[in-house]
Parts: sequence; structure tokens; C-alpha cells
Amino acid sequence: MSADIANNRKARRDFHISETYEAGLELKGTEVKSIREGKVNIADAFARIDRGQMFLYGCHIQPWETAGKWFQHDIRRPRRLLLHKQEIHKLEHAMEVKGSTLPCLRMYWKNGRVKVELGVGKGKTHTDQRHDLKKKVELREAQREVARFNRQ
Repeated sequence: MSADIANNRKARRDFHISETYEAGLELKGTEVKSIREGKVNIADAFARIDRGQMFLYGCHIQPWETAGKWFQHDIRRPRRLLLHKQEIHKLEHAMEVKGSTLPCLRMYWKNGRVKVELGVGKGKTHTDQRHDLKKKVELREAQREVARFNRQ
């Protein structure tokens, strides 16, 4: 069972997501306590491979108020993602395609551990975004008409 901590709605709006991967997250104690309080923002979070390891950048975890200065974590430090070596190699090959990126889609709890869902995405153009918005409006209007027809 998984409970969402944070969702990145902008990622699905700005990118065509072809595949998703689940990764563990290496955290410090104060980071886990802040996440339990819901003080996390993944709107700008993305993953990158450095020296054969995967890291999460741009994830903003606020400091835990009751901890002393010595125990505090850096707010935007790169956090190591825990993936199997084969998955890292797959993602490395997926990143070789021009314009592809690994945005963080959501962060959630799974069996008492923090997990991150990454998506292999390619950036959408402004035209693609307008087309998606137009499809969403048409679907909403169709559902409205069906509901109106069923009421009568």
C-alpha cells in the first residue's frame, strides 16, 4: 500500500512520459521527519546519472524545525536514488535520445520507506500542450452532455 507524499502535476503537462520507474531514496533522519510532516516540494525535481549512480536534483525538503543546527540537512542537496544496476543502464541508454529527461512524477510511502516515481520523458511543444488542453475540454463537455441527458 502506498500513500502519496507529493505529486508533480507539471511533469505530465510538460513531458510525454513513455516509461516509469520506482526508486528508493537515500535520506538523512531530519529529511525523513520533514517528509512525514509533508514539507517537501518536487515541482522542479529531476534525476541525472553521475559516475554510474543516479541522483535526484531540485527536490526541496524543508529543514526540520526542532533539530539543532549541527543535525540539519541541506535543503536542495542531491539525493542518491536506489536502483538496480540494470535499471540504471536502461535509463542511461534512454537518456542518450536527444531531448529526453527524467522528471520526478511523485513521491510516496511504500512499506514505511520513501519511494520516488521517475518518468522517461520528452519535452512537449507549446502546440502539444494546447492540443492536450483541447482534448481535455472536449472530454469534459462530452461528459457534461451525457450527464445532462441521463438526468432527463
